[in-house]
Amino acid sequence: MSLGGDIQGALSDEILATAVGDAWRLAEAELLESVVRISEEIQRLEALRVKLVGAVDHRCKVDVLGFTNAKMWLASKTLLEVGAAGRIVLLGRGLRFQPEIADEYFGTNISAEHAALIMKFCERPPKGMPLEAMDDCRNALLFVATGPTANTDAVRAVIARLERAFESDDPPPSEDTDLNEFHASKTLNGRVAVKGDLDAVTGEMLLSALSGLSKPRPAQDGTKDSRTPGQRRAEGFTELLRRYLDSGIAGEEGGERPHVSLHVSVRDLTDHTDHTDCSARAQQDAAASPDDSLFAVDGVAWTEWMGPLSLRAARLLSCDSIYTPIVLDENGAPLDLGISTRTVTKRQRKALVARDRGCAFPGCGAPQSWCEGHHIIHWSAGGPSDMGNLVLLCGFHHRLLHHSDWEIEMGADRHPMFIPPRQVDWERKPIPAHNRARPRAS
Repeated sequence: MSLGGDIQGALSDEILATAVGDAWRLAEAELLESVVRISEEIQRLEALRVKLVGAVDHRCKVDVLGFTNAKMWLASKTLLEVGAAGRIVLLGRGLRFQPEIADEYFGTNISAEHAALIMKFCERPPKGMPLEAMDDCRNALLFVATGPTANTDAVRAVIARLERAFESDDPPPSEDTDLNEFHASKTLNGRVAVKGDLDAVTGEMLLSALSGLSKPRPAQDGTKDSRTPGQRRAEGFTELLRRYLDSGIAGEEGGERPHVSLHVSVRDLTDHTDHTDCSARAQQDAAASPDDSLFAVDGVAWTEWMGPLSLRAARLLSCDSIYTPIVLDENGAPLDLGISTRTVTKRQRKALVARDRGCAFPGCGAPQSWCEGHHIIHWSAGGPSDMGNLVLLCGFHHRLLHHSDWEIEMGADRHPMFIPPRQVDWERKPIPAHNRARPRAS
């Protein structure tokens, strides 16, 4: 099927009118039909792009492209990321050698994802599979991948059956640990992008470990958890790393157990409230020496791997047991290596659990295994590590206390009381800890 002649006039005036804002004028049946027709046209255009990019990859050399390869050229000329452009190039390149798969894909009978999956199987079939079986195996995969109801799990299930039928001493790709990859790289905005490709067993271990840590947590009144699945898994992964580093089973690196070192000036670490003074100081520094102020250590904390960190985050981390605060003087020299052992002892934690029973923040009550000890008067401001200055908080509410105007004071009953910011309660009436809340009158 030739795609070149399908482009001109493929988008009718009706669909174009729908796309520019007249969708509300269409009857429901017309609206549904328009979406399907546009989706079909998008699939045809994407298939055509793969075909043309495959030709570019085959024919156009560096002197024509102006780039080292077709992937970089495509990414530079479109809104595609390099990775997405690379997948298009690989698909176009591979389909040149797989005409049966190419016919189905360019005929818009199968998706790009399924075409790539089948193509990988054909490029690297099970070693026990005889050559004469290839046609039947390919046809079986194309059959299960055809049409709108096809799904990736079904295609992968057929591949797994074929791999078992022609089982050899070599593991199937889904179980081949030599293919495993895990990438963690810093981004320009100071975050870390994570990407991986893991075998089935490792993947099962990861998903099992994350399952209990990323479950939805409805509020006490039954309100659904507002976090997306991706946000829940990210918080679960953070908790997984925290527990691993905190367990002490990570071995040693450079003569000590892995932990995070935090570099911050003593003036910045203890300066919690006087924002006016900070602003004035910044203006004075900039006026005195504009060039030097750009590279000043004041106002910025540093970690060994990630570099600069905000002071808000630094103050949060300074009371966490898996971090070592390294406090610097005005010249950037270490003033004190802080405390690299637990700031909350095992006995104190047991006492906190007995008193708070979980996250003490009103309405939370997250399990104690998810919680950590928080200093009411911050450790960096001289707050002692004793029961009168400690409260058990989950990771979310620990961060909230450091990033908002919520405050905590110890009540006469030696239980924490939470004082909301004015935007929550103008009178800022203290609220009892979660396990001390009185039941509502019926």
